[in-house]
Amino acid sequence: MASHESPSGAYGSFDLLSPQLALEAVEAVYDLFLDSTLTPYPSYVNRVYGVISDDGQPYIAKFYRPDRWSDEALREEHAFLTDCADADVPVVLPIPDADGETIHTLVAEAEDGKTETEYRFTLFPKRSGRLFDADRVEDYERLGSLIGRMHLAARRRKSEHRLICTPKDSTRRFAEELDESGLVAFDGEDDLFDCIERVLDRIEPLFEGVVLQRIHGDSHRGNILDRADEGLMLIDFDDMMMGPAVHDLWLLLPGRVGDSHAELGAMLAGYEQFSTLDPRELRLVEPLRFMRMIYYTAWCARQIDDARFRTTFGDWGSAAFWTQELEDLRDQERVIEEVLG
Repeated sequence: MASHESPSGAYGSFDLLSPQLALEAVEAVYDLFLDSTLTPYPSYVNRVYGVISDDGQPYIAKFYRPDRWSDEALREEHAFLTDCADADVPVVLPIPDADGETIHTLVAEAEDGKTETEYRFTLFPKRSGRLFDADRVEDYERLGSLIGRMHLAARRRKSEHRLICTPKDSTRRFAEELDESGLVAFDGEDDLFDCIERVLDRIEPLFEGVVLQRIHGDSHRGNILDRADEGLMLIDFDDMMMGPAVHDLWLLLPGRVGDSHAELGAMLAGYEQFSTLDPRELRLVEPLRFMRMIYYTAWCARQIDDARFRTTFGDWGSAAFWTQELEDLRDQERVIEEVLG
């Protein structure tokens, strides 16, 4: 089993994808007539647009970053959504075309005719809702129930073409990409990679024997909508992966496990109405937090040539940025040692 995310450490560009091309591609595949309204949504990996048909129906068109996922990996995302919907977990299903296909390809050609880029895209119905603010302990029980229901559906099958969330199968690769990218250039470069290596050596044995299953992978509260008619809805399965179940739970906590006993207890109470969590997985929370830090940094490095990314994260990759990154990784290393003893 292996991830079908681009192994090169680089993603393709959106330079050839214009709003007009995006509108025309959606119209052609779905036999729709769209008005000229196109609303960009904040997304640095993909391009996501709100579009409206001439009869006023709103849609979301998602154009995937070139070279990031294989077709098989994208189909696994859509299969996961279908399994969730079949289990009555509120999600947003992709819209199939007349042939039942949900993944489509737009080939954009440069003006000189010498360069072209393939953009995979999918159309979704637009679903509105407010972000769910968990203010009370009882709210965490609702969150736990949602994740438990999703995980029950997730166990119906495995993914063969997605990232595997373990230090051995993913985090070491991301660290190697950073090392080979040449982007980590500051006086503490050796210290940073020494820290990463120490921590990965420390935490890797903890994942031995841990059951891996399909998980959302990015289940923070920004990806949960509260809809009056449906309750809580999970959105954005773009980062779905194979990993420990606890990964989808710790991202919802308001702080570290040691500071969130009441919230964690309520979340587990809701979760275990539908799924069972091996209590030994709780010791993986702080290691998973460290792994996510590496994943996020590698994610940024892969987008360094994207104009929108450079504009938004102008300080990324500076000596000051890496100095702070090293400090943050060392802090997390200390937390891991305190937890593991």
